[in-house]
Amino acid sequence: MTDAAGGTPPQYDYDDGHKWRAFTAIGISFVTMVMSISMVFVALNAIAEDFDVTLRAVTWVVIAQALTISALMMPMGRLADIVGWKRVHLVGLVLFATGATLIAFAPTFPLVIFGRVVMSIGNAMGQAVGTAMVVAVFPDDERGKAIGSQTTAVAIGGASGPIIGGFVLQVLPWEALFLGLVVPIGIAFVAGLIILDDARMQPNRRTSRPAFDWGGAILSALAVILLVITINNPRGDSWLSPVILGSLGAAALLIVAFVRWELRIPAPMLDLTLFRNRVFSLAVLTRFLGFMGTTATRFLSPIYLISLRGLEEGAAGAILFLISFGMGISAQAAGQLSDRFGSRRFSVAGFVVLAVTSPPMAFLDQGTPMALVGLLLFANGFGMGLWNVPNNSVIMGSVPSSRLGVVSALTNLTRNVGNVVGQAIASGVIVAVMAANGFDIPLDEISDTAGAAAAFVQGWRVAYALVTAYALVGLLLAISTKPPAEGQPSEASRQPSAVAR
Repeated sequence: MTDAAGGTPPQYDYDDGHKWRAFTAIGISFVTMVMSISMVFVALNAIAEDFDVTLRAVTWVVIAQALTISALMMPMGRLADIVGWKRVHLVGLVLFATGATLIAFAPTFPLVIFGRVVMSIGNAMGQAVGTAMVVAVFPDDERGKAIGSQTTAVAIGGASGPIIGGFVLQVLPWEALFLGLVVPIGIAFVAGLIILDDARMQPNRRTSRPAFDWGGAILSALAVILLVITINNPRGDSWLSPVILGSLGAAALLIVAFVRWELRIPAPMLDLTLFRNRVFSLAVLTRFLGFMGTTATRFLSPIYLISLRGLEEGAAGAILFLISFGMGISAQAAGQLSDRFGSRRFSVAGFVVLAVTSPPMAFLDQGTPMALVGLLLFANGFGMGLWNVPNNSVIMGSVPSSRLGVVSALTNLTRNVGNVVGQAIASGVIVAVMAANGFDIPLDEISDTAGAAAAFVQGWRVAYALVTAYALVGLLLAISTKPPAEGQPSEASRQPSAVAR
């Protein structure tokens, strides 16, 4: 990778022992933060019952997190490029632990949401710099291994969440899940404080700090918040109502204003000239569609297993483990093999797996054998790891080293916005279909209410028809994304960024 001036930047100490110690310090936070997301899926029923809220309401436990992270991701990435990755990472861990504690002791549902927001601010700070730090501690020819290892850490967190969450809920209240997160986050903080070194990870960071782009940060956050809230449609307005159409129009205007602002100022939050690189642009769009599809499975499967099939949380967690198990296996393989053979073929293969397995998911019902359910969930995770790692490697390898922080944030923002939009559409479709059939009931009443299960399955099938469409479009984009030949720097990495100029 070349730096912003076109030369080779000073490199981190790539001693195997040290790079793996640094990765471990970062990886613990990845595992914990992802675990906090996946365990909440199996805890939604318990939270809904405790506070007596419906499917539409309890989904805000998930959406509030993703909304906050998405709004703050790029601003935090840019801030980290300016003040240092380590500092932002450590402050994020403190806020994450604080939010988890607030949730555990929240007496009302609104306070749970507030704690989730605080927790998510810390999550945004950690995610914003995580990929950049991982890439920085590995040499360029091991970028796939680095991102594959990161994705495996994510998979471990994703697998641990349902299992730990499910079994803890058998014997303890749901609040114990959030208190338990404080321990590994504390370990990650101490490890990061001792091991990570900004001077070695960011050798090209300027001693004179450029101005932070407050205008870009505010415009991007407002656009993301308005867009996601509109898509979630919390009031249940008609999609052609003046409120929805007006909100979508306002979000579009904010996006236009953000682009115009970023192109005018000398030190933008996001260097939009990066999108002139076709490979970079296609890879980002592919990533967005991929996560729109795969998040639907993670979000809907616990509801299917617990509320429709009547499984206990522990049994459901064991089955959901197969998603992350599949992702962990394929992520390591795709990461190391893409370093040797190129990334495109693995990204394409991943979307082929998703396109083939999504249609059968649409036809799951109360009588589907659990062995088939487990196989499909494993395949979904395997396909996700197969395309995710090479896709992320292409994005990170096509930008100047001086922009790794904000582009790391952008890749994670793309994932999170894809997750938010995918979850919102999936839940919105099911809620709409169930409401059209006369059902707006708590999750735990679906299997016991006459006709509700059939209405849920009907909505599930519509949701998975959309997931199949996402996979097919993602496959076409993956086929069209042709990175430079191995060893050849991309156009974006050869050219100085607008900020450097």
